Amino acid sequence: MIAYLDGKLAYKDATQAIVDILGVGYEVRISLATYSKLPPEGAATKIYTYQHIKEDGQTLYGFLDPSEKALFMQLISVSGIGPGTGIVMVSSMSVGEIREAIVNENVRAIQSIKGVGPKTAQRVILELKDKLRKDELLAKAGVDTVPLARQHNTRRSEALQALVTLGFARAAAEKQLDQIQQKHGGELSVEELIKFALKSH
Repeated sequence: MIAYLDGKLAYKDATQAIVDILGVGYEVRISLATYSKLPPEGAATKIYTYQHIKEDGQTLYGFLDPSEKALFMQLISVSGIGPGTGIVMVSSMSVGEIREAIVNENVRAIQSIKGVGPKTAQRVILELKDKLRKDELLAKAGVDTVPLARQHNTRRSEALQALVTLGFARAAAEKQLDQIQQKHGGELSVEELIKFALKSH
């Protein structure tokens, strides 16, 4: 998986950026928040990425701020929210606004985002409110939750990719990984996640 791109910003517009690394241009889908913070074209930049692989192609999603990537990863872990909707969500509201809406169970605020219906908004709140509240408490206590979230989500992504490569249906693999993490906690390694999934298959 590509975790970040560190190179020269060759091109940018409101929805994508191209990062030149040693003469190879990587096209990245970006949020409006990232677009507004990008340096001028030709300048050096580092973009944290999430690599989404489907049967018909691959897409890189990029974020200048690791906390925005961490929230995006949490959003797309919710059933019914794909990377396309996730990027719309983090483009529509700031990281702080989304977190606040989820923690305060503000269904209307989440539902106001294009492509998010009432059921999906309720699911986002139901699945993420406790995790975000815990993150807030840890942050207040001076514990940096972003690397933890990034590490945890990267492990899940790697395990998911491995299971899909092994022939699992993506939706079934995602459901299984969710169940494994709920049962055994979020600190399992990639190898442990895959082993548990293979045993229960």
